[in-house]
Amino acid sequence: MTVTNSTLLDELVEGRPPVDGRFGPYGGRYVPETLMEILQRLETRAIELLADPKFRSELEAEQREFIGRPTPLTRAPALGERWGAEVFLKREDLCHTGAHKINNAIGQALIARRLGADRIVAETGAGQHGVATAAAAARIGLPCTIYMGAVDARRQKPNLERMRLLGADVVLVEAGDQTLRAAIDEAFRAWVADPEGTYYLLGSVVGPHPYPWMVREFQSVIGIEARAQFVESGLELPDVAVACVGGGSNAIGLFRGFIGDPGVELLGIEAAGHGGQDDPHSATLGFGSTGVLHGAMTPLLQDEHGQVLDTHSVAPGLDYPGVGPEHALLRDLGRARYESATDDQALEALDECSSLEGILPALESSHALAGAKRWASEHSDGRIVVGLSGRGDKDIQLLTGEVSHG
Repeated sequence: MTVTNSTLLDELVEGRPPVDGRFGPYGGRYVPETLMEILQRLETRAIELLADPKFRSELEAEQREFIGRPTPLTRAPALGERWGAEVFLKREDLCHTGAHKINNAIGQALIARRLGADRIVAETGAGQHGVATAAAAARIGLPCTIYMGAVDARRQKPNLERMRLLGADVVLVEAGDQTLRAAIDEAFRAWVADPEGTYYLLGSVVGPHPYPWMVREFQSVIGIEARAQFVESGLELPDVAVACVGGGSNAIGLFRGFIGDPGVELLGIEAAGHGGQDDPHSATLGFGSTGVLHGAMTPLLQDEHGQVLDTHSVAPGLDYPGVGPEHALLRDLGRARYESATDDQALEALDECSSLEGILPALESSHALAGAKRWASEHSDGRIVVGLSGRGDKDIQLLTGEVSHG
C-alpha cells in the first residue's frame, strides 16, 4: 500500500503511536541490542498506561496539584500594539519549576515507578529539564542522577544549585562539547550500563522510539489547553502558533492543540546563533541533513563525513545539533514551517517582553517571541499565540554579563 502525504498527516492529527516508531522516514530505534527489549517493554507499558483511566486520573491530579495546571493564556497588549498584531502568551513559565519540562518529567516519573525502576537518570542543557526531573523524582520517591555539560553548568549555575537542593546527584560532563549533546551521550552510557534498574527520563521529543511519541503525549497538554482557552473565552482561534525549537518538545506540545485546524499556521523558531554564514548555530531543520543521532533517524547538523558539528545559541536549551523526528515530518508535509532567530533578535524580544509586559521570558522562549515579531511585521492585525516555554530567572547571569554567552 502506498503511504500518501495525506495519510501521514491524518496519522499525526489523530495522534496515534507511530507504526514502528516512524514519522515518515524519520524516527525508529538505532540503539545497542541490550536496549531493544527495554524500549519495547517501555513502549508497551506507555501505550497501556496512557489509555488507562486510573493512570490518566493520577497524571491529571499531579498536573493540577503539583505542576499548577492549567497555565494561563495571557493577552499581551503592549507587545501587540508595538508589533501591530494581537498577541497571546501560553504561560508555561508559570508551571512549577519554571518551564514546560515538568509536564513530561512527572509523566515519565509515574511510568518509571510503574515499571519498578530503582533510579532515574536524565540529561539537561539549560537545566530546566534537570530541575523538573529532580523535582519529579523527589515527588515519587526515586533517586536520580542528572548529567549536565560543564559549559552549560557555568552558564546556568542557578539551575545547577536547584537540582542539588532538590536531591539530585549532578554529574558535570567534561567530555565532548560539554553541552547538551555530551550530556545526552553520558546519560545514554549510564542507561546502557544498567538498563533493567535505571529509567532514562529523556527530556525532549528526540531519541529512540517511544520517547518522541511519549514526550509529545505528555507535552500535548500545552496546545490542548491553549485551544480550549481560546474557545472558552469566545475568541477566534489564532492565525499562527509560534514556539522555539531545539529538540522541540514545547513546540510539539503547542502544535498538538492546533494541528487539526488548517487555518492555524504552525511556526517553529530555531536558533541562528550569531547569524553569520559560517558561524556555529543550531538551526537543524533549516540547514541539517538526515542522519542518526541519539538513537533516531532525524535531521542533524553534520559535515560531509557525517561528523556532528559544533553548535551555538545564546539559549542553552536550544544548543543541540538534532531535532525531533515529528518536526521533520511536519516540515516535509508543509504543515509546519520553521525559521530561525539570531541571538541578538532573541535578546531584543526578551527586552521588549520584559519591559512592556512585566514578564521575563527564558532565552529559549525569546527566540519564539522574535519569530512572532517577524511574523507580525508581515501579517498586519494577525492573531498570534506564542508558547512561552519558560521564565528567564535562570538566565540572569547570562543577561547581566556575569558569564559569557559563548
